[in-house]
This record gives sequence, structure tokens and C-alpha cells, in this order.
Amino acid sequence: MIELKTLNKSALREFISSGKYRSDAFIPITKHRAESQIKNPKADEDQTLLILAYEGEKLAGYVGCLPDLFLIQGEKFKYAWLSTLFVSNDFRGKRIAQKLLDKAFEEYNGNIAITEFTPEAESLYNKIKVFKYIPAKTGRRFYLKTDFQNIIPAKKLQLKNLKPIFKFSDFIFNSLISFKNSFQEKPDFKFEILSEIDEESKNFISQFPSNRNADEINWFVKNPWILEGEKSDSDYLFSSYSKEFKYFWIKIFDSQDQLETSAILLLRDGHLKIPYLFSENNLKNFTEFLAYFSQKNKVKLMTSYQTDLNSEIENNGNFPKIHSRNTERRYMFHEKMLNHLPDNFTSNFQDGDGDCALT
Repeated sequence: MIELKTLNKSALREFISSGKYRSDAFIPITKHRAESQIKNPKADEDQTLLILAYEGEKLAGYVGCLPDLFLIQGEKFKYAWLSTLFVSNDFRGKRIAQKLLDKAFEEYNGNIAITEFTPEAESLYNKIKVFKYIPAKTGRRFYLKTDFQNIIPAKKLQLKNLKPIFKFSDFIFNSLISFKNSFQEKPDFKFEILSEIDEESKNFISQFPSNRNADEINWFVKNPWILEGEKSDSDYLFSSYSKEFKYFWIKIFDSQDQLETSAILLLRDGHLKIPYLFSENNLKNFTEFLAYFSQKNKVKLMTSYQTDLNSEIENNGNFPKIHSRNTERRYMFHEKMLNHLPDNFTSNFQDGDGDCALT
């Protein structure tokens, strides 16, 4: 018989501090991700953060929930993102995933959202027929370096043995690209790179509509889900460590020394993302800064769903891209959540909404 156990902030804190989370064949959450979840400023004390499925004394699977909210006409609309879903192979065929999802739906009255799902997870969500797609975000993927050694073998497994040749090709091409980009000059306008949001930036971004404010952005910057390091939790099936995982808070000033653009950048193993961007309709300087930042930090790839920024980059002949293509981020809302939202509601998601800024 399958037994489900829900953990809110206090229960999750006890689960981690007792060491019980490491007592099974696999772990349902890392210590640092749990500590971050507990500090989530949008999570109430009684909201469920993790649901565990047991068969007898054995952990069979789990689903993680990331509480969030919309402010709609001054009222809080609470919901949660599904952030993890896993069932052990030892317990397949017992509809445990369905039971975990049903429990999450119950805990949040159907107010459940999903994004960045794998094809396998998407197939499951479509199969249970309670999720509906909302408008997707179309973005651009900008390639600044070659990565033949990883891209080609991943697409054509029969060429896996040729990886050393692709690696050497990357070295040659990227050496030439680095030499060309080494002439990239430091921008002549004022900018600052900080480790977190300061008071000036906090006041600046408060004038823009956003699903996360300065304190909420600082929460995940100070309490990351992924830590830098070579090691990994082999018994945890989701991201926990990366060789490189850094946040940068960027401030761009105009000629009158007034703050005109602020953004949080996330750099993970050479892949740059822009979870949140706030600007007064002038992205030329920010684009020039990104070109400089990318060269200094050896960025290989940049993904952005910031439409205005992407247009600026495409029209900027100095941005050091060698190729770009469209990409898409899809979202699913539970049908009950859609019924609970106003008919004219628009989510206005930025790149970092959901758990995207945390991974």
C-alpha cells in the first residue's frame, strides 16, 4: 500500500536536520535546496513543499512544489510550480506518479503550474488530461563559441568515438574566436557588477511590474539550489552541483549618471541566462555590456526570452555571436487554476519565473 507524506516548512526542516532524507536508496531533496525552499519568501508556513510516497518503509517517489503567487488587483492568488517528480524503477506500474500529482493538486486546490518539463514528463501531463497549455514564450539562443564535442555526439550517437576530433576542432575554432573577441573594448559608460541587489536597484526596479521583487530575487541569489563544485549527489536525480554557477546583479547608467537598466545574470558552465531584466526602453548599452561580459567570462551560449533585448542583439553587429536560432519555453496550468484566474489574466512571465532562475 502506498502512503503519502506531505512536508511543509517545519516538517521539511525536521526531515533534513534529522538526516532522514539520506536514509533511503535515493534522496528526494538536497540539503541546500531544502534550506532554500524553507526561506522562500512566497511560501507560507503551512504550504506543502515536498510530497513523499512510501511503500512500507521504502521511499518510492516524490514530487516537489515551489509556492508562488500572483498579485491580482491587490489580492494574492497562491499557486505552486511542480519542480521535481520522480518514481523509482523498483515501483513502476503502481501509478505512484499519478498519486503524487493528485496529492499536489489537492494541497493547492488545483492551482498548479509547470514549465521546463522533459518530453517524458510532458507526455505524462498530457496523458492525465488536467493540464492546459498557456501561451509559450519564444526566445533566442545565441551561440558565442563552438561546442562540437558535445552537440554532435548527442545528436548522432554513432559519432561518439569521434569526440576527441570534435574537441580538437572546438579548440581551433574557439581559439580564433577568442582572439577576435579579445579586441572587445570595455564599455565607455558607467556600469556596476554586484553580488546582490542593492538599495538603489531595489528602488529602481520597484517601478516595473514583475512577478518577483528585489527581496525575492535576493532570496535565490543568497540561497541557491545549485552549488559550485566538482562533486554531485549521485543519489539525487536533479541538479545539485555545477562546475560554474554564479549570479551577477548588473547596473547600467546613462550619461547623466542615472540608473537606466538593471538585470540579474545567471552563468552556469558557460551558459548565460537573464532571469530578470528591468529597463527604461534603452537596451543598446546593456547589449554592449553583454558583449563585454561574455568575452570576459568565456560565455559559450546565451539563452534569452527577453523579446526587445533579442531584437537589439540581432541588430547589433558588434555582438559576438556566431549563430542564433529560435527556442521556445512552454507552460502548462492545471485546468482548475485557469478557472480560478480572471478571464483577462496575463501572466507576464519573465525568464526567471517558475524555478527557471534557480537552475
